[in-house]
Amino acid sequence: MIKAKNPVNPGLSIIIVGCGKVGTTLIEQLSKEGHDITIIDNNAQKVQEIASYYDIMGLAGNGASYNVQIDAGIENADLIIAVTNSDELNLLCCTVAKQVGNCAAIARVRTPDYSSESNYLREALGLAMIINPELEASKEAARILYLPTALEVNSFAHGQAEMIKFKIPDGNILNGMNIAYLGKNIAPDILICAIERNGEVYIPSGNFQMESGDVVSFVATRRIAKHFLENIGFKTRQVKNAMIIGGGKATYYLACQLINAGISVKIIERNKQRCEELSILLPKAIIINGDGTDPELLLEEGIEYTESFIALTGVDEENVLLTLHARQVSNAKVITKINHLAFKSVISHLDLGSVIYPRYITSEAIIAYVRAKKNSMDSNIETLYHMFDYRVEAIEFRVYEDSKVTNIPLMNLPLKENLLISFISRNGSILIPSGQDTIQVGDSVMVVTTHTGFKDILDILK
Repeated sequence: MIKAKNPVNPGLSIIIVGCGKVGTTLIEQLSKEGHDITIIDNNAQKVQEIASYYDIMGLAGNGASYNVQIDAGIENADLIIAVTNSDELNLLCCTVAKQVGNCAAIARVRTPDYSSESNYLREALGLAMIINPELEASKEAARILYLPTALEVNSFAHGQAEMIKFKIPDGNILNGMNIAYLGKNIAPDILICAIERNGEVYIPSGNFQMESGDVVSFVATRRIAKHFLENIGFKTRQVKNAMIIGGGKATYYLACQLINAGISVKIIERNKQRCEELSILLPKAIIINGDGTDPELLLEEGIEYTESFIALTGVDEENVLLTLHARQVSNAKVITKINHLAFKSVISHLDLGSVIYPRYITSEAIIAYVRAKKNSMDSNIETLYHMFDYRVEAIEFRVYEDSKVTNIPLMNLPLKENLLISFISRNGSILIPSGQDTIQVGDSVMVVTTHTGFKDILDILK
């Protein structure tokens, strides 16, 4: 089966190898965005189920096989994404594809040995991207532990700007205050981008009045963000210690970052051999061989007094129960890793603190790349982040050429409804824009909107 490009479908021709958690998330998102998708997996039943559900092409077989790739249409493909459970197989899939077709290639690589060599591998094999869900999830967890007041902390403009999500507590100064007053009198250097209230999400205007219980996302530089949170009554110092349950790859990556930041780390892992490996890999961490779901063991190891508690086992149900238990017996900042999304609506109603979805983080990086590959040459997507269960997108564009959005005061641009220009990054500085500011060639511009599928900076116009 060799596919020709569909002239009616403006999407890219994409082959996805591996129909696990990340693969299915990508299939769901990329098929929504109108791309021509073919899947390859060794599990014939899974291929048939997914292919019929999403009305896409599917092949059962080895994704690294030359013949299988030819049958999948690699010669006409724009992109191959290899996200099987094997790093080696993913790299081999991409290597074969680069030899046979003229396509871009993305591989998921999770092993620490390969991860430290990702730049070399990417260049040597000619890959567009190497992605590591566990490493990216650990970075997100670390950012939250450096600023534990936050529910989420996401980085933009190469770390110069951060989008921070927090919940307004009862009796807080923000309760009853409108956005315009906040900007004029308390925090002129931040921008409130989105607010969730009673399940509804708003891109707020100046007269929007905040209430306790609102979940607020704002953009600022890290220094200004900490100053703002302190001003409105939040503690902002990073945690001093962390208790992590589970000793997998994400734990290793997170522990490395926390130890480097001066945070003491205790890891509880039930597999004795893995404990021995971790004690060699992480000599500065305390490694406990035991069942992290045993309340007596957790009490013995000081769960009552730990400043942060991170559930990183491979079982979502365990992670949820561990977090709920930690909430009951301690005042720790809690972070929960969730891999499956079947019960996401239930999870959103539980008090789990900060929840991290590795498969989302991975799919967002790939979707950003795919949109950038499909867009015009006026701009390019640098970062894509989905907020509030995919109802809001935050997109960072790099502006390469003069266009209808450049050199015109923002107040004079015919912008779409439900859209905010959150910041402009120019020459290493972050600018929270006013109506008089303009977008210039060379800028990075972050847009927050309830519209989906933006591929180019020009999409912000009506």
